[in-house]
Amino acid sequence: MTEPWVALDSGADPAERVRVLRRAHERFTEAGTVTLPVRSVVADSWRRSARARVSPEDTGATVELTDGDLGAYRAEHPLAGVMPLFRELMGTFAMDGEHLLAVCDAHSRLLWVEGHSATRQKAGRMNFVPGARWAESAMGTNAPGTAVALDRPVQVFAAEHFIRRVQPWTCAAAPVHDPRTGRLLGAVDITGGDGLAHPHSLAFVQAVARAAESQLALLSPPVEARDTVGLTALGRDEALLLTGGRKVRLSRRHSEILVLLARHPEGLTGDELLCALYEDESVTPVTLRAELARLRRLLGPELLRSRPYRLSVPVESDVDAVERRLGSGAVTSAVGAYAGPLLPASQAPAVARLRRRLADQLRAALIARRDPDLLADWAHAPWGEDDLPVWRALAQVRPTPPVLARLRELDAELTGASTSRQATHPT
Repeated sequence: MTEPWVALDSGADPAERVRVLRRAHERFTEAGTVTLPVRSVVADSWRRSARARVSPEDTGATVELTDGDLGAYRAEHPLAGVMPLFRELMGTFAMDGEHLLAVCDAHSRLLWVEGHSATRQKAGRMNFVPGARWAESAMGTNAPGTAVALDRPVQVFAAEHFIRRVQPWTCAAAPVHDPRTGRLLGAVDITGGDGLAHPHSLAFVQAVARAAESQLALLSPPVEARDTVGLTALGRDEALLLTGGRKVRLSRRHSEILVLLARHPEGLTGDELLCALYEDESVTPVTLRAELARLRRLLGPELLRSRPYRLSVPVESDVDAVERRLGSGAVTSAVGAYAGPLLPASQAPAVARLRRRLADQLRAALIARRDPDLLADWAHAPWGEDDLPVWRALAQVRPTPPVLARLRELDAELTGASTSRQATHPT
């Protein structure tokens, strides 16, 4: 395979490829091993799907948005502004080829599914319909979900799909970003039969995605410097906000609120913020409203809006920068941008989850890369001193006496802790 993101080289026999892939898929689902010629992007996606406990026997996606909720969400979504462009560029192609044009959001929820009516009806049997969630963690390997997960264009052919019910289909999808902030907005997808396995299909959706980003840039006025907000929260207990040319050091609680609002540009209700911030269920909405009132006085009412609580301008955070670099495979750059755990002293449930997820993603990328220098940088950082999986990976690629000694210490500590727990709680 000359291009890892393309499913079939020109001239390849689709029928033979399907037979080989089905055997490989059966071997993976039975034994957990991946054999050639499964592409690395597909093998990695199969493993992520298995870790997410997706079943190959699943029959269809979960529909999360319906009727009025779906209509309201689509109307406010940034990609609504480029749907006419998608239809102009892809509509005829989808109809003539008996394909489907699909557009999803950054959570891999399908917002629009249009095209050939008979094909739409067939796809509906597996809930490939507007409002359904086709994230990789929910529906396994598929072009819209995997394109969003990796933040790059990808093609998925037939038995490369993780769920068997989806394997008769072939699809190609490309992510679409906000041209001002770089934030992932969703993906555009073409879904149909084996004919879409041609390399041109992937190039086509990629070109459409770039055209959409250019159109979004024309639709949105340029952001002036005074309207940009920067948030630095990695390796700090108190985040630093850059807005209107001034730097504002935030309190710990205000830091948590800003991190969460930056993650949810669509906004959060008071109840959602309450659950995200406080472990103690006895904390009342009055306490949260008082914190938000103080934060609004600090930032100004033009920046912090309510009903739902949201920021009025895009926020570029150091967390976003690390995630983007990881998503594009730039592991060295991502590690370089990682200044430490997110708000390390925070015990807010949603912040703690985000902190763990970002560290887990970085750790997994480091271990997969097997670069001794990157592993050593992480292991010797304050947050990596006790990171046993990283030390084990480092010992495999750089088995020096100091590394092996530290690994023995960590293994001994783990064994001692396990023994202590067994003594305290005998079976």
